[in-house]
Amino acid sequence: MRVSSRTKPITPSRSKWIVNSVLFIICCIWIIPTLGLFVSSFRPPNDIKSTGWWSVLPHRAWVQTDTISLPTGTDPKGSLRIQGYDVTDRQLRDGIAISGQVKLQWEQRRDLTVSVYTRKWTADSSFTLQNYKTVLGGKSEGTNGQDQNLTQAFQNTLIVAVPATVFPIVIATFAAYGFAWMRFRGRRLMFGIVITLLAVPLQIALIPIMKDFLSLGINGSFLSVWVAHTGFGLPLAIYFMYNYVSQLPKELLESAFMEGASHFTIFRRLIVPLSVPALASLGIFQFLWIWNDYLVSLIFIGSQPKEKVLSIRLSEMVGSYGSDWHLLTAGAFVSMILPLAVFFFMQRYFVRGLLGGSVKG
Repeated sequence: MRVSSRTKPITPSRSKWIVNSVLFIICCIWIIPTLGLFVSSFRPPNDIKSTGWWSVLPHRAWVQTDTISLPTGTDPKGSLRIQGYDVTDRQLRDGIAISGQVKLQWEQRRDLTVSVYTRKWTADSSFTLQNYKTVLGGKSEGTNGQDQNLTQAFQNTLIVAVPATVFPIVIATFAAYGFAWMRFRGRRLMFGIVITLLAVPLQIALIPIMKDFLSLGINGSFLSVWVAHTGFGLPLAIYFMYNYVSQLPKELLESAFMEGASHFTIFRRLIVPLSVPALASLGIFQFLWIWNDYLVSLIFIGSQPKEKVLSIRLSEMVGSYGSDWHLLTAGAFVSMILPLAVFFFMQRYFVRGLLGGSVKG
């Protein structure tokens, strides 16, 4: 097959330019909505409802510059002549641009006043901290007038997320070591069952587990959520850690066995230190999933005021008729503080060598 001489090969510099362009577009797709949410969190409620967040940027818009009072006795339903232009009542209701730079619209039809708008460069620079004050300070809800804010919900979410992250990771690391380096009867069958559990949707297990928790008397408590999140997260955690632990150098473990080390010693002094990158990755995924969870918390905790988590509390902020949705912008960023801190603290483990420092040179 003959290749046309007109076809130009993709050079490394051109390929790098294409990759960087695609990455830039993807970053913009992710950053622009977040930027809009951040800007909206500082805008007054009326501005959020009337204009988009991009109005804070310099743009051309109609700005009211004057008010015209029509003569007393003027019939607003008749033909009106304003600034040399013939306009109708219907046009003034909707607003009519009499030129590219001037627009007329009723200000008070009953008082026969007309607003004059001029197209100018402007930017909406009105910002406020009231949204954050309302979110953090709380507002009265319900018939009891009790103040509920995100502070208690933040603490509740932290109480739920930390144990529900640590428990499955610890259990999964022990299980991964057993499946990877210990030989016992039924090992493959048990590991196959773990893999099968990955395909089971957690939604079909919620009601049966809730009935069991009710019979045990723990439903509605933090313990029920810890147990539920641990059970739901274990299959993926075990599979994830098994893939990492099983790839560790066999020579390290054999030399440790020859020195008389027990399984627990090997696990504590070799497996855990070498698995820090995998543990960090799994910890980030598990923590973010639990922190943003709504369904499991709603089923096993419910809407009890003292045990509400952030996801449930945020869903209630919009109010009965959805009129307070502007509070979600501030509440969303308050809820993002800790997950971002966890990610930036633990992401440094990703850039470490997976086996860096495990073998002395």
